[in-house]
Amino acid sequence: MNQIKNIKSIFIIALTGALMACNESKWLEEKPFDFYTPGNSYTTTAQFKQSINLLYDNVRNLYFHDSGTGFRIPLQDQGDLYHWPWGYPEADYNNYSAFITSTYSQVQLLWNLCYVGINNANQILYQLEQPNQVSDADKATMRGEALFFRAFLYRTLGHVYGGVPLQLDPVSTPKRDFVRSSRAETYDRCRIDLEEAITLLQDVDKVKDGVASKQAAQHLLAEIYICLEQWQKAIDAATAVISRPDMALMTARFGSRANEPGDVYWDLFRVNNQNRSKGNTEAIMVLQYDFQNSGSSYSNCAPRHFIPQYRSVNVEATNGGTVLGFTTFTAEKGGRGNGYCRPTHFMSHEIWGADFDNDIRNSEYNIVRDQKIDNPAAKGFGQWIVKDGWLRDVDTLDKFYPFLMKVVRVNNFPETSYAKNSDGSPQLTALGEHGLLNSGEAAHASFRDEYLFRLAETYLLRAEAYLGNNQKDRAAADINTVRTRAHATTTPADGSEIDIDYILDERGRELYAEEYRNITLFRLGKFVERSKKYCPTGYYTGDHQNLWPIPFGEIEKNILAEIKQNPGYESMN
Repeated sequence: MNQIKNIKSIFIIALTGALMACNESKWLEEKPFDFYTPGNSYTTTAQFKQSINLLYDNVRNLYFHDSGTGFRIPLQDQGDLYHWPWGYPEADYNNYSAFITSTYSQVQLLWNLCYVGINNANQILYQLEQPNQVSDADKATMRGEALFFRAFLYRTLGHVYGGVPLQLDPVSTPKRDFVRSSRAETYDRCRIDLEEAITLLQDVDKVKDGVASKQAAQHLLAEIYICLEQWQKAIDAATAVISRPDMALMTARFGSRANEPGDVYWDLFRVNNQNRSKGNTEAIMVLQYDFQNSGSSYSNCAPRHFIPQYRSVNVEATNGGTVLGFTTFTAEKGGRGNGYCRPTHFMSHEIWGADFDNDIRNSEYNIVRDQKIDNPAAKGFGQWIVKDGWLRDVDTLDKFYPFLMKVVRVNNFPETSYAKNSDGSPQLTALGEHGLLNSGEAAHASFRDEYLFRLAETYLLRAEAYLGNNQKDRAAADINTVRTRAHATTTPADGSEIDIDYILDERGRELYAEEYRNITLFRLGKFVERSKKYCPTGYYTGDHQNLWPIPFGEIEKNILAEIKQNPGYESMN
């Protein structure tokens, strides 16, 4: 017994001595063996790539996701090309100055989305400098990707809000002393990141579909140089993309449905035609989507916004009164539209000018202006609802207007989207069109990859840079390259017609329903002017709204420094 007591005493004394001699901070240090921290989550190449994938998803979320109304409505409507037809003329987005305030949810959500992505990029950049198992080649590529996405997100913030706080290190603890940079400083940060990124990223022919490349960074850098009024550098950056032998506008029918009636512009937006691996030499960077893949679980819901709510149109019935003109949403019409982004008269008619019947971007395949009534109970069954005079004025706001077919799939929906009869056969309208299920994304998503950048825009960015550099003839040449592909009349070669509004009009014709139009108008300080000129409710747009407000939540919680509100929004804090 005494021997056991002696052993215990020796053990206690030894343990006490060991504890007294140890480094207390080391002894108390937490070792995370069964949960992830930044310290143990960035070790292998695979772990870094998971974080890089989140950057891609972040941008896809900006353009695809449809939480509530997403960002598409406030970043498309009330400018020059689209307006909000619901509750017309005073409700919601029609009254832009009353709706876009510092407490509006989407103003905060866009800010949050960008800064979440920026912090992720900052964490990657920091961890790449710490000890890890990543090869030098992979480190360079991943650093280039992180810099590219950080620049893209700061560019978005700069266009929409103006100067914003610049955070270049990962934030892991509460920070309440942010200070706004100037807009020029925000753009200059993008420039610095992109100038390095182009030295690290691979050429577009060396990367997989959807992966950021040197040419994607050069395209974005051209836009940033324009923002900084560094015209020659913008020209050079765009030229580096345009001059590549493997880059060219698509000028002949191609792809998955080239044997069907249509044109090359229609082909650009058919399923499986967006990527370079499919022969599309116009693609620079394409946001990827795989149906029923958990890595891209949501699709682009642009059809919901741009396609009218045609299912709710009423026409004269055979037995008096009214009846639905269309009995269901169909694959042939592009699915289930809600009519959130209605083309303005400027977009649907004026912008095409004398080329209304020639420009293929306005062809019967790309902008459908009439449909046949498919309800046998309608007096005009089988007739055209517009041409034959059945459309009521009351249904011309959200329920029926020109269909922008570049945003929709036009048939070829996933099999699970189709409505079926009890025997498994497809549900068809009386005119033979295929009905779709009215549930979730089944009938209002595009289910395809989507362009982030394509070469036609690079030409128009270079034209903008040439205009700034007083080289109007060269600006005209770039615009005419785009217009020639569209079979549109070319502008005079001396550039006498070219100004920034001409270029904006051409962007509208080429990139309608594709880019976030209001972001471009904010960038150029033209949103207010063109809203008041072309939007039917533009008189509600405030003179201060060439920028969005800084979210009130960011100002309120930043108690150790001042984040100044954008002019015109101060009283709304």
